Amino acid sequence: MRIAVLSGKGGTGKTFVATSLAAVASQGVYLDCDVEEPNGHLFFQPQFIARQEVEVPVPQVDHSKCTGCRRCVEFCRFKALAYVGQLLIFEEMCHSCGGCTLFCPEQALSEKPRVIGKIEQGWSEDTLVCSGFLNPGEESGVPIIAQMIKECLKGQTIVIDSPPGSSCNVMESVATADYCLLVAESTAFGIHNLTTVSELVTLFQKPHGVIINKTMGQDHLVEAYCQERDIHIIGSIPFDKEVGKALSKGTLVVRDNTHYRRVFQEYLETITREVALHETVARA
Repeated sequence: MRIAVLSGKGGTGKTFVATSLAAVASQGVYLDCDVEEPNGHLFFQPQFIARQEVEVPVPQVDHSKCTGCRRCVEFCRFKALAYVGQLLIFEEMCHSCGGCTLFCPEQALSEKPRVIGKIEQGWSEDTLVCSGFLNPGEESGVPIIAQMIKECLKGQTIVIDSPPGSSCNVMESVATADYCLLVAESTAFGIHNLTTVSELVTLFQKPHGVIINKTMGQDHLVEAYCQERDIHIIGSIPFDKEVGKALSKGTLVVRDNTHYRRVFQEYLETITREVALHETVARA
């Protein structure tokens, strides 16, 4: 079962929810796909870390063959190529589509690998922790997320910590999920952010539910939004100082607090039932 945890912005508690679910799962896997700012590993403190570089193909030019026809420049929509007396290639802007190489009539362009980041894997007790790291200044983390999902999906319960928002990185992390868990705050601004990710997962036709985080007992805005759209509220987490203290120390609340361990186990059981129900309906 693959659960993608999303939020419309950073700071809602998405990583708190994702790490907690992975930690209480049997044979759990935690995938940190927030490759621009991965921080789940700070709570898990994984051991036996294996590192792997992630490469993408970028063009290189043989100036002796280039005639300056500019066909590659005209093709590129990302402004990664320019011709000023000779062909210039801006590797950081390249999206690795390969089109310039295909369209070059003189075969002056070929491809070479370029490192854009890395993937780290390690164990924290019985949880496999996989984190993607995008190098600063890179255009897109999609290749890292795609490689993580391809290589790290091992285990009964896989929790995908998606990037905040609704960018291409988020869509890549959601594409293979069986269920999407949306983390929301019970404020007017929180509703705006919830709307963003709710529309995204609806577009992907993914079954989904909501967890209200940092609630202070006034959740009528989120409740009304979810009731209007028939979205199941999986649960709510109070604005708890004990949780805040644990997070500030970089510890997993569910490993130190039996109450929250039971709470997240119940959340996981509820999601498991909803995934099974959805699969049964889909087969009918």
